[in-house]
Amino acid sequence: MTGAGRLAGKVAVITGAARGQGEAEARLFVAEGAQVVITDLLEDEGEVVAAELGGPARFFRQDVASEAGWAELMAFTLGEFGRLDVLVNNAAVHHLRTIEDETAEGFDRLVAVNLRGTFLGMRSALAPMRAGGGGSIVNISSLAGLHGYYAHGAYGAAKWGVTGITKTAAVELGPSGIRVNSVHPGPIDTDMLPGRDDLARLRDAPLGRVGQPTEVAELVLFLASDASAFITGAAVTVDGGLGVGRVPTTSHT
Repeated sequence: MTGAGRLAGKVAVITGAARGQGEAEARLFVAEGAQVVITDLLEDEGEVVAAELGGPARFFRQDVASEAGWAELMAFTLGEFGRLDVLVNNAAVHHLRTIEDETAEGFDRLVAVNLRGTFLGMRSALAPMRAGGGGSIVNISSLAGLHGYYAHGAYGAAKWGVTGITKTAAVELGPSGIRVNSVHPGPIDTDMLPGRDDLARLRDAPLGRVGQPTEVAELVLFLASDASAFITGAAVTVDGGLGVGRVPTTSHT
């Protein structure tokens, strides 16, 4: 087992961790003493991350929308590390499309990955977490899971669903010692950020900048760790204040 750190002795599964926010979470978790299973469809990138993290990390190729895939992942995790303490449902896909222009296929894809994947992940984690006496599930929603945004019909529907199912799960799973919280990033500098080449447009956020994946990872770490032992059912934003309001650009000096 690993030594000191805020997640010492814990085993975590992080989906969509081959790059971006998930990769930052995996790296921080290992640095804080966890053993981590990194999952993604991006096999080459995921294998590289796991290799760089060494012994505490494993890579598992996974489609989070597949029920059978989740069963295989849980068996792999228990076979490699013997328990499961933390699940981070981070995997997601994104596109911008108005409701008028959205297709049924596009809508179904976003819901399958972003919402169905979260549901399947939570359900799959129950038995191993109960066997270990409890655990922490962190579902990555979005600021679009708390507010309405133009051209976010399918994505917003899925992420609002993540927000809702998190709260229901917190009520149902609390008696088993399993905490469930959602994290709501605003604009974060990853490949999924629309208009990433024009980050200056976000200067009207209260903190005046885009966020970094490591800043999301720190929040996820807190919710995964025993430091948040009395927190469940929370929807926590990490958005530079964008969700509460915008600063008129004329006020900037």
